[in-house]
Amino acid sequence: MSRPGTATPALALVLLAVTMAGVGAQGAALEDPDYYGQEIWSQEPYYTRPEPEPETFSPPLPAGPGEEWEPRPQEPRAPKRATKPKKAPKREKSAPEPPPPGCPPLGLETLKITDFQLHASTVKRYGLGAHRGRLNIQAGINENDFYDGAWCAGRNDLQQWIEVDARRLTRFTGVITQGRNSLWLSDWVTSYKVMVSNDSHTWVTVKNGSGDMIFEGNSEKEIPVLNELPVPMVARYIRINPRSWFDNGSICMRMEILGCPLPDPNNYYHRRNEMTTTDDLDFKHHNYKEMRQLMKVVNEMCPNITRIYNIGKSHQGLKLYAVEISDHPGEHEVGEPEFHYIAGAHGNEVLGRELLLLLVQFLCQEYLAWNARIVHLVEETRIHILPSLNPDGYEKAYEGGSELGGWSLGRWTHDGIDINNNFPDLNTLLWEAEDQQNGPRKVPNHYIAIPEWFLSENATVAAETRAVIAWMEKIPFVLGGNLQGGELVVAYPYDLVRSPWKTQEHTPTPDDHVFRWLAYSYASTHRLMTDARRRVCHTEEFQKEEGTVNGASWHTVAGSLNDFSYLHTNCFELSIYVGCDKYPHESQLPEEWENNRESLIVFMEQVHRGIKGLVRDSHGKGIPNAIISVEGVNHDIRTANDGDYWRLLNPGEYAVTAKAEGFTASTKNCMVGYDMGATRCDFTLSKTNMARIREIMEKFGKQPISLPARRLKLRGRKRRQRG
Repeated sequence: MSRPGTATPALALVLLAVTMAGVGAQGAALEDPDYYGQEIWSQEPYYTRPEPEPETFSPPLPAGPGEEWEPRPQEPRAPKRATKPKKAPKREKSAPEPPPPGCPPLGLETLKITDFQLHASTVKRYGLGAHRGRLNIQAGINENDFYDGAWCAGRNDLQQWIEVDARRLTRFTGVITQGRNSLWLSDWVTSYKVMVSNDSHTWVTVKNGSGDMIFEGNSEKEIPVLNELPVPMVARYIRINPRSWFDNGSICMRMEILGCPLPDPNNYYHRRNEMTTTDDLDFKHHNYKEMRQLMKVVNEMCPNITRIYNIGKSHQGLKLYAVEISDHPGEHEVGEPEFHYIAGAHGNEVLGRELLLLLVQFLCQEYLAWNARIVHLVEETRIHILPSLNPDGYEKAYEGGSELGGWSLGRWTHDGIDINNNFPDLNTLLWEAEDQQNGPRKVPNHYIAIPEWFLSENATVAAETRAVIAWMEKIPFVLGGNLQGGELVVAYPYDLVRSPWKTQEHTPTPDDHVFRWLAYSYASTHRLMTDARRRVCHTEEFQKEEGTVNGASWHTVAGSLNDFSYLHTNCFELSIYVGCDKYPHESQLPEEWENNRESLIVFMEQVHRGIKGLVRDSHGKGIPNAIISVEGVNHDIRTANDGDYWRLLNPGEYAVTAKAEGFTASTKNCMVGYDMGATRCDFTLSKTNMARIREIMEKFGKQPISLPARRLKLRGRKRRQRG
C-alpha cells in the first residue's frame, strides 16, 4: 500500500485558480490540453443588477452592509420583472467589468427561515398557512389539512398579506413568487405590493416615483417569477400585499426573499444559528467545464491516488466523468472492496453533485495531511465518484439558476427520460417465478438477466442508463449511494411494491436488516435527518424510522437503480436525499457540506462490514462466478474474476456456503463482529468426480460419456431386437 507524501500547499490556492479560470464551450475532451489553458471568466448572477444605495427610513441607518460578493453563473433565461432598469452602456469585450454585489435568498426554501418567522393576515386553513408559503414547497397527492401547496388567504380582498421576520436588519433586494402547487386547483397572484418595517407596525411601501409600486406576479402556478426592488430597502420585516389574482382562483402564493443581513454582533439569534466550516474547499456551483477543471486540479494535487475516467456519454455527447480514489488507481486489488457514489440522475438536483465535488477535494486534502482515518479508507477501498450522471439536464437547470428553475426544470435527460426509473424491472420477473411454486424455477435470486427487449436499440432507454449498467457490470461494486434532492431521508429497496394495484406498501428485500443499518448509518450521522425537532421538507414525516424509509412504502417506482443493482449485481444501493432544497444558493453550500460530510464518510466505511474472502480451487487459483449463499437469506452473491468476494452482513454468526459449477460445495460458520472490518472467510473447493473425468477425457481429445444418454441408447437397441 502506498503512503501519502508531505502535505503540499493548501488545495484552496489551486482551487482559487479554478474559480478564476474560464468557461469554454461544452463537450471539449478532458484530455484536450488547449482547454486547460483557456481563461475562465466570472459571470453575472441572475439577480445581480446595478443597484443604488439602499433606501433607509425610521430610524436612519447606514447606507449598506459590507458583505462580500459571491460570484454566480449568468442566467441566459431572463426572468419576468415588473420594471426594466435602464440599459447600461455597452462594455467592450476586451475589458469586462466585475458585476456588482447581489444578495442571496433568506432561506424560505431551505427552511433556514423557520415557521415562526412567517405570518399572514388570514389563512384558509392550517394546511394553507403562512408556513406553507415557501418557494417550491410540494403538496403531494392528498393536499390535506396539514400539508398543502402554498399560503392561501382566508378571504379574497386587498387587505391580505404574508410577512417575513428576518429577525435582524436586512437589506432586501428582491422577491420571487410562485402560485399554489396543486394537481386540482389553479391559484396564483398576478400582482402585489411590497412593504417593509422595523417594528411590524409602521410600514413603508416600496415606491415607483411618487406612487406605490405594483409588481407583476405570476401567469401560472409553477414557474418562479423574480421582481427586484428598484431601491434596496433596509428593514427587519418584509410584507407582500396581493393586489390581483387569477380570475378563477384564490389568493395563494409561495415565495422567496432576496436579502443581505446587516452585520450585528449583538444579535444572539443570528450567532446561535450561524453555520461555519473550517474546510478550505471550493464552495461554488460548477458548470460542466468547471467540474472537469476541478477534477483535473484534484488529480494534479493527488496523482498517486486519483484517476479521471468516463463511463460513457450523455444524449448530447457530454462525457460522464468519474473520479477514482485509491492507493492503486486503475486496478482492482484482490480483497479490496469497490464503492461508488452517484449524483445528478435528476439534473436539477444539484446539491448532491456539489457535495461529491467537495468530497473529492476533501479526500485529497486529508490524505495529503495524513489524516489517519482518510488514509486508511483510501488504502483499503477503491472509491468511484460520479458527480453528474445527467449533465444535459444539469445545464438546463443551471440556466434557470438556483431559485428560478422551479421544481422540475432539468430533471429529465435531453430526450425526456427519468433515469431514476429507467432500469429494467427485474422485481416482477423474480416475484412471478417465486409465485409459480409448482412450476420449475427459472429465475435465480440474484444476478437476474436483463430482458432481451431492454437491450434492443428501439427500447426507450437513455444513453446514460446504458452507460451506468455497463459500468456496474464491469466493476464488482459492493456498496453504493445515489445522491438525490428535495427531501431529507435515506431510502432503501425494494422501491417497487409487490402487491398489484397498490401505490404504497412496505416491501422488504431478503437483506432488509442490512439495508436498514446502512440507511441508518448515514441518517444518524447527518446533522438534521434524525432531529425530531426539524420541520418536514414538504409532506412526509420520516422520524418514525429515524430518517430512513423503505422505498416502496414511500412511493412505488418500477425499474429503480436500487432494485436493479440489488437483483442484477452484488451491489447494495441506496438513495440518499441530501436536502430539502434541490438547488440551493451557493452561499448555502458550506452549511450543506457540514450537514453531510460525516455521513458521506461513515457510509463509505460500511463497505467493510460483513464477510469477505477468496474462493479458490485445490491449486490456489481463484474461481470466478462462484455463488456465496448465507443460510436464512434468500439472496446470493458471486465472486469477482479473481475469486474474491464481499458480503455485507450485520453482526452475528452465519452458515456460509460457497459453490461453483464442477466443484463440491463447502460450508463454513463465519462470525461477524461489531468492530469495523469484514471477517475473513475463505473457501477451497475441490472438483467433483464427474468434473475430473471430463477434464481427463477432454485432455486426450475424447468426449465424456453421458450415462443417461447411453442407457436410452441401449434401451432403444433392445426394443429393436425384440421387434
